[in-house]
Amino acid sequence: MSTETIMKPDVEGFFEARTFSLQYVVSDPATRKCAIVDPVLDYEERSGSTATRSADEILRYVEANKLEVQWILDTHVHADHLTASHYLKQKTGAKTAIGEEVPEIQKFWTSVYNTPDVATDGSQWDRLLKDREKLPLGECTIEAMLSPGHTPASLTYIVGDAVFVHDTLFAPDYGTARADFPGGDAALLWRSIEAILSLPDHFRVFTGHDYLPNGREVWFESTIGEHKRKNIHVAPMKSEAEFVAMREARDKTLAMPKLILPSLQVNMRGGVLPPPESNGRAYLKIPLDAFPHAVWD
Repeated sequence: MSTETIMKPDVEGFFEARTFSLQYVVSDPATRKCAIVDPVLDYEERSGSTATRSADEILRYVEANKLEVQWILDTHVHADHLTASHYLKQKTGAKTAIGEEVPEIQKFWTSVYNTPDVATDGSQWDRLLKDREKLPLGECTIEAMLSPGHTPASLTYIVGDAVFVHDTLFAPDYGTARADFPGGDAALLWRSIEAILSLPDHFRVFTGHDYLPNGREVWFESTIGEHKRKNIHVAPMKSEAEFVAMREARDKTLAMPKLILPSLQVNMRGGVLPPPESNGRAYLKIPLDAFPHAVWD
C-alpha cells in the first residue's frame, strides 16, 4: 500500500440467498463514481430459468443514490453462481475487469465443455488486471492484488480501506475457501491469506459468500484484525504446512458446488449466455463423468 491518505469509500452489500452470494457496490462519496463487485445473474436450476432480479436490485440502488457505474469487477470465474457482469455492462456502459490469469481457467474449461468456439484470451472482459495494477474510481483507486489458491486467477480488490477478498476468506466464524478446484492450491491459498492479512488491522474485509452458520444474520463486513484473531481456519494455525493439511483434508469431504457446471460455462464467457440454437433457444451443456472422483452427498 502507498503512504497516501487512505480513503474510506461507501460500501453497500447485497445478499443473494439461493447461492449465499455477497455482491457489493463500492463508491467514492465525493464524486459518486462506483464499481460493482461480483454481481449475480439469477438461475433456477430445476427449470433452467434465468432472471436479473439481483442485478436489478443493484441498479435500483445505483439510481436511488445517483451513482455512476465505472467498473464491473469479477474477482474470479465463479463456480457457484452465474455472473451478471455482461448484463450490467449492457445496462450501464461500464467497463468489466478480471485477473489476467483468466485465460488459464478458460483453456481448461473449454476443453471440459468441448467449446472450441469460446475465446480463451480473456477478451470477454474490457480489462485483464495484473497484480498491483490500479484503476481510477473518482478520487479513490482500485488496486488489484493477485490472490491465487481458490483459483489461479483470483483477485482481491483494495479500494481505500475496503478489501474485497472474493472466496479466499469467509466470515471469521466460517473460515476459508476450498482449494480443490482445477488449478487450486492450498499452499498458495495460505500465502494469499498472509498477504491480505498484512494489510492494516482496521481495514474492512468484504467476503464473497456467507453461509449463515447456526442461522445467524448475514455478515457482510469484518476487519483484517478480526480475521487474525478469530478466523477459525487462520487464527489457530502455526504454519503453512498445518493449514495445508487442514484444508486438503476438509476439501476431500466436500461435494462439488451444485451450480459449478452450469455457471462456469457462462462465467468463462464473462456472463454471456451460450448462443441460441436453430430454434432460438440457448442451452447449457453438462459434461458427463468429467469428474469421476467427485464426492457424492
